[in-house]
Amino acid sequence: MDLWLTLQEPWAIRALVSAAMVGISCGVLGCFIVLRNMALIGDALSHAVLPGVFFAFLISGYSVIGFFIGSVTAGLLSAVAITWIQQNVHTKNDAAIGIVFTAMFAIGVMGISWISKSEGVHLDIKDFLVGNVLGVSDEDMYLTTGLTIYVIINVIIFYRQLFVSTFQPTIAETMGISVNLMHYFLMLLLSFVVVAALQTVGVILVVAMLVTPAATALLLTHRLERVVILAALIGLTSTVLGLFLSIIYITTPGPAMVLVAASLFLLAAFLSPKKGLVFRFFQKRRLKTKIHLEDVLKESFKLEQKGQLTLDSLSGKLGFGSRELNRLISTLRAKNQIAKHTIALTDSGREAAGKLTRAHRLWETYLVNEVGLNDDQIHDDAERLEHLLPEELLDEVDAHLGFPQRDPHGSLIPSKTGSPILSLLQVDSNKAATIAANQISDQISTALWKLGVLPDDSLTILRKQKESIQIQQGDKTINIPAKLAARISVIES
Repeated sequence: MDLWLTLQEPWAIRALVSAAMVGISCGVLGCFIVLRNMALIGDALSHAVLPGVFFAFLISGYSVIGFFIGSVTAGLLSAVAITWIQQNVHTKNDAAIGIVFTAMFAIGVMGISWISKSEGVHLDIKDFLVGNVLGVSDEDMYLTTGLTIYVIINVIIFYRQLFVSTFQPTIAETMGISVNLMHYFLMLLLSFVVVAALQTVGVILVVAMLVTPAATALLLTHRLERVVILAALIGLTSTVLGLFLSIIYITTPGPAMVLVAASLFLLAAFLSPKKGLVFRFFQKRRLKTKIHLEDVLKESFKLEQKGQLTLDSLSGKLGFGSRELNRLISTLRAKNQIAKHTIALTDSGREAAGKLTRAHRLWETYLVNEVGLNDDQIHDDAERLEHLLPEELLDEVDAHLGFPQRDPHGSLIPSKTGSPILSLLQVDSNKAATIAANQISDQISTALWKLGVLPDDSLTILRKQKESIQIQQGDKTINIPAKLAARISVIES
């Protein structure tokens, strides 16, 4: 109730309007300052306007318009001086900024301190350093509102030029957009915003209001138009809420506004849907669980091929504790990739395991053939790549390598999903294999039955030709078309 009554006072209304305008203008312009890595220049200009206040007072006395003209002039002169030093003197960019803004700041502090000692002069250096929003006059409020409207209109009109020159300066030049001109135009707008914020948050804290709302918005979205709108809203919220808190707790408004802005940034840093620390924590946990599930499938597939798939053998291979392994197996059972009441892969599980085995062995082949690593160096890299990179990229690798059938260790590389994990065509000549009980389609089982070949039959590859392969089954010799052999699932003996 006290806050509501206070806000009805004329000075409080002026403070509220001015604070809101500063929050909006700082948020809008701050987006381009942050994206152009110009936060230090913003800090420099905010300090460099003080000499303008000093000389304006000498010329016109205590005049809001005089302070405005003097501050903007000092800001632009500082921007020109910084750019000139950067381009003509062998000095680091940040060093040039530091030299100019500290020199200008020193002149301003000395000048204002000297003037403030004169009788009848009410010019307090502290008001310019940390702001005095509660002492804003009608003229200050009108100037701040006008500058905010001017900045927003210019950003809307020149949005395209600002966008291109910020992200693609080379392309901007080819489009006829002067990058240097846009730089100085941004410096002009920045000077206006700094002057508008002098009474509200002061020269020391204005850089926080330029940077923090924009940085917060960039955590929440990546589209520039949305970033600009969000930054304006965050700046508005920070200044208004900070003003309220300063009235309630009887503290300095400028620092309170900055702390609110910093608090909103921390909230976004933790809770942002895509970039927040909490999101990334759970994302890492999901990825870790996904990798562990895939490791269980892949090792189960290898052990099943050898007829050694048991809970103990799986635990020994993976090194997981019994509780963790049982949790992973329960998850895979829920996905119907491991059988319900035994440790055995389902058809779905074999298909998924085949994909992982194919990915691992193809990446190992790629690392040896294309990168030049030896056999002992490739396992860990292939282990990481198989979990992270998409199947479309793997298909390109497979085609680039010429569809290899064996990896550098001599292990067979399973065919892509939709084909047998190990096909009859992939078995080398003079090698033995067994017809798998489960084929990829009933048509394949029917074709085998017509040839007199049944599930679990053992056979030997006699000869492989382009159009067909010849197998030995018992005392029979059978020719099988290559296209059919490529779709017959077998288990290598």
